[in-house]
Amino acid sequence: MLTAYRRHIKTCRHRAEGRKYRRCRCPIWTDGFIGRKEIRKTLNTRNWEKAQEIIRDWEAEGRQATEPEPVTIENAWKEFIADAWARNLREPTVYKYDLLSRQMAKFATEQGVRFLRQLDLAMLRKFRATWPNENLGALKKLEYLRVFFRFAHESRWLEENPARQLERPQVKQLPTMPFDSNQMVNILAACEKYGMKCRGGKYKPRENARRIRAFVLLLRHSGLRIGDAVTLERSRITGDKLFLYTAKTGTPVYVPLPDFVLTTLAAVPKISERYFFWLGESKRDSATGDWQRALKGVFKEAKVPDGHAHRFRDTFAVGLLQAGVPMDRVSVLLGHSSIKVTEKHYSPWVRARQELLEADVRRTWEALPGQGAAAVN
Repeated sequence: MLTAYRRHIKTCRHRAEGRKYRRCRCPIWTDGFIGRKEIRKTLNTRNWEKAQEIIRDWEAEGRQATEPEPVTIENAWKEFIADAWARNLREPTVYKYDLLSRQMAKFATEQGVRFLRQLDLAMLRKFRATWPNENLGALKKLEYLRVFFRFAHESRWLEENPARQLERPQVKQLPTMPFDSNQMVNILAACEKYGMKCRGGKYKPRENARRIRAFVLLLRHSGLRIGDAVTLERSRITGDKLFLYTAKTGTPVYVPLPDFVLTTLAAVPKISERYFFWLGESKRDSATGDWQRALKGVFKEAKVPDGHAHRFRDTFAVGLLQAGVPMDRVSVLLGHSSIKVTEKHYSPWVRARQELLEADVRRTWEALPGQGAAAVN
């Protein structure tokens, strides 16, 4: 921005008034910035209105010369996805960003929007209204949207981040529900029934049943996410220990597997020298989708209507907590980035916490009228 001022000559009787004094006839100068270029020069006029007109023309020309071409929505997403891969984000995470980019591209086409800066707060509210997601799904998608717009803002493609002003959706937090012992018995029995029903394909019914049972036991006793279980490499099992990941300290984290799980895994038909349940030829997401459909059939056979793969991970975690394993150790085995994540999902299942709650309730009984030894006599 440029500022005009009088540069008083030596003989001007208003020199003491300073550069802001305008009612003399001294030359008018300007100083300031146009873009990143500093300007300090004479305007070659003594007329104040003429000086203001010159400044407006200079600033308009400067903006046209320095203002970059607006970034398109398509190019912004390309830059963002490339940066996500460069940061070594997990493939499922990048896939979710890519899915959001395709949904935004479709919305932008329908609205006749091409440039990123056209997606203001009002437009983002309209975009969010098209989402079919609810509860945690809607909340996670909003987080992805905010990360993208923060990247765009930090890249100076936008003057402000409109996604920051989007209100969070109301989320009904459902409690973590592990499988109980009866459900696990039914699920393992259903592996045999469902596997024997499968006809055709690469595997005989008996082999298919063994594969499904081994997969279920691995999920239950390792705490792995389904995608990690599908792509489990044989080399990650040494003796009776499964390598999970390397901690930030550089220390490897292992989980021991029961003998019956190791025996079942050893009996799985060998389809690959490297993997237990994956040929390694298809995409990870595609293979995971196949196993999700198989598990859906198993849950239907076992009459567990709300069954899904992540409940095996919940069963693993809750079993440890109810056995008295501290929350911080469970968090390490689950590979959570922070113990706060573990507490958020599993704190109701901490055995010590539950015992304290039960003790609190029992103490209230002592104060009830008609209770105690005197009431018996």
